[in-house]
Amino acid sequence: MLLEHINEPKDLKSLSIAQLEQLAAEIRTFLIEKLSSTGGHLAPNLGVVELTLALHYLFDSPQDKFIFDVGHQSYVHKMLTGRRDQFDTLRQYKGLCGFVKRAESPHDVWEAGHSSTSLSAAMGMALARDLKGDKNKVVAVIGDGALTGGMALEALNHIGHEKKNLMVILNDNEMSIAPNVGALHHYLGKIRTDRHYQKAKEELNQFLNKIPAIGGKLAKTAERLKDSIKYLLMSGILFEQFGFTYLGPVDGHDLTQLTELLDQASRVPGPVLVHVLTVKGKGYSPAEADSFKWHGASPYKIESGQMLKAVGPPMYTEVFSEALMELAEQDKRIVAVTPAMPGGSGLLKFAERYPDRMIDVGIAEQHAATMCAALAMEGLKPVYAVYSTFLQRAYDQVVHDICRQNANVVFAIDRAGFVGADGETHQGVYDIPFLRHIPNMAIMMPKDENELRRMMKTAVDYDDGPIAIRYPRISGLGVTIEKEMKPIPFGTWETLRDGDSAVIAAIGPMIPVAEEAAELLKREGLNVRVINARFIKPLDEAMLLKIADEGLPMLVLEEGSEQGGLGSAIMEFYSLQHKDDMRVRIVGVPDLFVEHGSVKEQRLEVGLTPDRVAGELITLLPRLRKRVPGQV
Repeated sequence: MLLEHINEPKDLKSLSIAQLEQLAAEIRTFLIEKLSSTGGHLAPNLGVVELTLALHYLFDSPQDKFIFDVGHQSYVHKMLTGRRDQFDTLRQYKGLCGFVKRAESPHDVWEAGHSSTSLSAAMGMALARDLKGDKNKVVAVIGDGALTGGMALEALNHIGHEKKNLMVILNDNEMSIAPNVGALHHYLGKIRTDRHYQKAKEELNQFLNKIPAIGGKLAKTAERLKDSIKYLLMSGILFEQFGFTYLGPVDGHDLTQLTELLDQASRVPGPVLVHVLTVKGKGYSPAEADSFKWHGASPYKIESGQMLKAVGPPMYTEVFSEALMELAEQDKRIVAVTPAMPGGSGLLKFAERYPDRMIDVGIAEQHAATMCAALAMEGLKPVYAVYSTFLQRAYDQVVHDICRQNANVVFAIDRAGFVGADGETHQGVYDIPFLRHIPNMAIMMPKDENELRRMMKTAVDYDDGPIAIRYPRISGLGVTIEKEMKPIPFGTWETLRDGDSAVIAAIGPMIPVAEEAAELLKREGLNVRVINARFIKPLDEAMLLKIADEGLPMLVLEEGSEQGGLGSAIMEFYSLQHKDDMRVRIVGVPDLFVEHGSVKEQRLEVGLTPDRVAGELITLLPRLRKRVPGQV
């Protein structure tokens, strides 16, 4: 076994190509075996085994900087840089991160959980290198799907203008998470299949190199001749027009070709783009057959490829999907929009049933948001299905194009709250603060799957501007689903449990935590009222004023940022109403990034537990303040 002797990149330097090929096979076996227990991003990593080997074989990390776009395809990189023995802890609490993590290794030079950032980062590192007088290489690895992100095109433009020595490796597997869409994808398809251009270009270069230097006029004519051949043999040499030297395409699983081309690219002055063709899921037949399904895999049986999933109530995403299809059957205005997440957002069935009303824009969250505003202004009802963490990328468009123009867009915000193993780059705990302060925006969160359906109906019927429904990445509670979707009275909360000692106002998955805390306090003779604060904006002001008039202290419980969240909104309201004697305590996510682990472990880390809630509430009650918080 070669793999057990590879503990750092320098261990690769003495290997032959044949040995590297053997090592590639061992790495694939290792990944398939380890991820069958832990789960993780299997297909992306199987696709970049040879590419990652070639990079570490030819270059010298960490002096040379490898920047992986998104970072979920960095497992091979982690194995080659001394972390192979930690893979049993992959994506587990306090274990190995599923993305690039600077704190883990000096070889991890850039962190990202969102796509399209690598080129901008590479440009910054190339500029810093030159300003410091260093000589290291900067290599960005970006997928073809990530090129649809506007930020990547902005960076391409700047890199080509500055002409810095920088290598971009285009990992072209025709996939992002779902199959890629758009004109750029089709353009890359032309390059994949057009071998004549590369052959003609090489032959012309050989011919021109034989001509002695006999004046600038002939040189200019030769350059124009080369440009003419480009356009004759292939329409639009996009990357060369951006100022890059384009090399490829090359088979990303042929180590001989790959190392030769990367070595050649390393000697090209200025920016160079190497086009590498790979197969997502390479080496594991179930993943090759369905790389979308195996992009992010739960634990599975290796032999059959059967994924091991818990049996229980449906996920909130599934409930959203079914509700949207029911509503779309009744309302022809409804159009579903997703930024490259039709599967993750639960829209695959919708796409099958209503193909003309399903729009996948690719990795282009900003474009999706502005497009939704225009759809709404033309009388349609766009439902923008997006993860909380990815909606951050469209913030300006939400403010400027949707809310400012009061466009009637429905935001279906999935993965709101903690997301478990994906960790800090994907936590959906910031959308309340960045949405609720924007004029015209309304925000809801359901306590269970039936209420999610009711909120879907509420949102579709709402015609007064943008409205957001946020829901978590967990299973529902198993409640009875009402056949008819009835709207919820706008801006109203509901009392789930009566009490006259104190109030817990909670949202979403924190409702069961609140109810359990109330049970703990009942043993102390305290009757605590539990409120489902399902409208985050607008607040139920009538209920808030009633609570203040009763003189009851309130604890606000939310799986979201304490700064700027629901609790902040309630405190602001009481301040504006001059309710200075109103006692309010917030229990939410503190001012820190919460790393990967299970949702239960993440909640425990920040104190979103019944014991903590009960203890905090006791400190708000004057006659019980001497008790130690948490000792209920």
